[in-house]
Amino acid sequence: MPSTTLRAPEAVGGGATQADPPRPADPTLHVVRWLDPVADPHGVHPCSRYVELYWLGVIGPSTTWLLRRLSYGLEVHDDGFDLNLPETARSLGLGDRMGKNSPFRRALQRLCIFELARPHGPAGLAVRVHIPPLPLRHVSRLPESLQQSHRRWLAEQRLPEPEQMRRRAQRLAAGLASAGRSQIEIEAQLGEWQFHPAIAFRAAEDALRLHLQRRTRPVRDSVGPATAADRGISLALPHGLPGSSPSRSPAAGSRP
Repeated sequence: MPSTTLRAPEAVGGGATQADPPRPADPTLHVVRWLDPVADPHGVHPCSRYVELYWLGVIGPSTTWLLRRLSYGLEVHDDGFDLNLPETARSLGLGDRMGKNSPFRRALQRLCIFELARPHGPAGLAVRVHIPPLPLRHVSRLPESLQQSHRRWLAEQRLPEPEQMRRRAQRLAAGLASAGRSQIEIEAQLGEWQFHPAIAFRAAEDALRLHLQRRTRPVRDSVGPATAADRGISLALPHGLPGSSPSRSPAAGSRP
């Protein structure tokens, strides 16, 4: 049932307090959706690039993979499903120990500590299917480069959706152009990532033009004849890079 977001209290020193998930007597946990009408409209998919870039560094890789695994189950079973705990732990490479301090129990616990899940009855767990933006108190724990990236992401969320999509396409197209992709290849790849054909065409065209401009920028003029070093720089301009396939990106709407 819909509910508002429940805030976990802060521990001394700014960390999160312990929030124990349910510990059923049998090795099965019933998982359902956590519906939050306040936070869900602003959330992203658990398997999105946003979660991988920003949440993972805070909750850790084991908890991130567990969140994704639960998300897969809820996509298949809208009304919830039974999760076999030892089997899931082994499938995630966390062993099959179910003690309080076992790696799998700690991953479950961190989901509750960071409000990505919460107990649901004596043997159930409600899990978010829309992950909210990382709280600012946790953003400060990220490397400086990711903090800057997160600030840009927040600013971008205030833009109209078409402009957000255009900027995402431009960033991806620039990376593909740097990898040596042709305009046709860039446009086709953006199409596979669910960008509108018009946005894909313009982004591919602009990215390739800017990339070629950087490659063919003339050497700075100097007084007198060019030196051997100058001629060497001119002759050493790259004539193309071998093509490479970038890592598969999620759907465009779920990327930061």
